[in-house]
Amino acid sequence: MTSINRRFNELLVKTFNMVLKVEEEAMKNGPFSDLSTTETHTLEAIGIHGPKTMSEVANVLEVTVPTLTASVNRLLKKGYVERRRDVADRRVVLISLTKKGEKAARLHDFFHSKMVDATLGCLTEEEQLVVFRALEKMHSFFYMQKNKIGNRRGQDGN
Repeated sequence: MTSINRRFNELLVKTFNMVLKVEEEAMKNGPFSDLSTTETHTLEAIGIHGPKTMSEVANVLEVTVPTLTASVNRLLKKGYVERRRDVADRRVVLISLTKKGEKAARLHDFFHSKMVDATLGCLTEEEQLVVFRALEKMHSFFYMQKNKIGNRRGQDGN
């Protein structure tokens, strides 16, 4: 590994960990301190624009419906989400945010907006585009790696 590759790897890992840490601290010290980062991202995936099915939200989060159900159950107890059956098809479970859930989701969105503004605000438009393209390529790489791992698990029977 070249010197620049080592430094880039170190910076990438440190940045990833720092984003998680800062987000976690912001949640702990904010008005919704009873939420975990995972629960906050679940609220974000449910969204403020009407009910969604459990399957839709599970797909957004890239988790199974049983995994999402556990998170939704915790959020129900805390008063952040509501769950109901679809009137047209009783097999379908719809989830939506309560007013409290909407407030938490909006605050989390504001946190992300500040993070993006702080990151991109000091860059020229050209630099912003370069950063954006680099992140797109990184995302594509990690997405392909995730799918490869998932495919191998499926072949192994795990």
